[in-house]
Amino acid sequence: MAAMKQFPLALSLTLPLVALASLVLGVQHYRPSNENLDARAGFQSSKFGLFIHWGVYSVLGKGEWVMNDDKMTVADYEKIAGQFDPTEFDPVEWVALARDMGAAYITITAKDHDGFAMWGTKQSDWNVVDRTPYRRDPLRLLTDEAHKRGIKLFFYYSQLDWHHPDYFPLGISGQSSARASGGDWNRYLDYADNQLRELLTGYGEIGGIWLDGMWDKPSANWRLDRTYALIHSLQPAALIGNNHHMKPFEGEDFQIFEKDPPGPGVADLNSKSGLANLPFETADSVNGSWGYNASNNEVKGTADLIRSLVRAAGSDSNFLLNVGPTPSGKIPPEAAERLRAVGTWLRKYGDSIYGTRGGPVKPQPWGVTMQNGPRVYVHILDWAGDELTLPRIPNIQRATIFANGTPVPFQQVGTTTMLRLPASEHDPIDTIVVLKTDGN
Repeated sequence: MAAMKQFPLALSLTLPLVALASLVLGVQHYRPSNENLDARAGFQSSKFGLFIHWGVYSVLGKGEWVMNDDKMTVADYEKIAGQFDPTEFDPVEWVALARDMGAAYITITAKDHDGFAMWGTKQSDWNVVDRTPYRRDPLRLLTDEAHKRGIKLFFYYSQLDWHHPDYFPLGISGQSSARASGGDWNRYLDYADNQLRELLTGYGEIGGIWLDGMWDKPSANWRLDRTYALIHSLQPAALIGNNHHMKPFEGEDFQIFEKDPPGPGVADLNSKSGLANLPFETADSVNGSWGYNASNNEVKGTADLIRSLVRAAGSDSNFLLNVGPTPSGKIPPEAAERLRAVGTWLRKYGDSIYGTRGGPVKPQPWGVTMQNGPRVYVHILDWAGDELTLPRIPNIQRATIFANGTPVPFQQVGTTTMLRLPASEHDPIDTIVVLKTDGN
């Protein structure tokens, strides 16, 4: 995937002002449609999504950066397409997993940095229908099932391309691909726009487009104005996010963060992003890989995944949790087990997550707050003692433990609100206190 891989060289480059101006030129007056604004609100309330990195790279079991990391040429890399035959891929199973884990949407790699299209694109034969024994369009199968089950589908599309001859001059990655020198940059951008047109016109209503890869050539003119206008014209409600690690440009509908939720103390990858007045999304993976990595079996614990979801929601952000299916099309069972366990937790505690916005207290080492109407949810992730002092939250009518309604004594003392936490109610994952206010 995109810079989901830490790439220090990319981060050390700065974007010249002239290039920055060229990126935004022509989109200064973007006005989202009413359908788009409604979609943003729905997206912001959904809180949780399933991210899927899957492509021909899964055959090698080394993650989605294998072509770059192993210094493979285009000619050598093309050979693995003939080994990609995901006969165990079951869209019903994948969508059922998304529902079981409590996700409202799925974001899947339609095209990753290797340029391989996971649908039968007409722009090139470098795609799953023309180059693999599978000969079918998995995006079509997944989209049809997602539509049936009320799950929104977002398409991840890499603007970076290690395979296409017109992606020239080369960026900071893919230097060993042995492509011919020369190429027409604008012709490549036309190619990318035409592929996006196929995705936006051939699969019914989609949730949006998740772009990635601009960091590979930060000073290039990516013609964002044309690309964003194309997307919004074809599907006004479709949301655009771009994982470029900069402040969002006009035409984008949500802001993406990697690994860390938005706010102070984010990793270097997100440090130049700032905070826009847009919905946020934080992407992370169940293990240390995005694409399937046969040697990485260190799946994070259920408690850690739940806390990551809670911390993202407390930062007013969605949480997009990634899995990398095997080349046969199966989601690794240890990852699926963890995702279902998160879903079990959400079935009990989801009202304190879904539909919320960031609460009145900014994220703290002990935990986070969220708010939905008159209810403030205090998520205590790091329990320390029987008292918790918050900045004053006015007009509290009562305080209770979310899980069972046990009253929580509280005092308003000057500029603080003090909660006295019953030791018997300590939850080792997340102790949730509900503050019912009068709504003011």
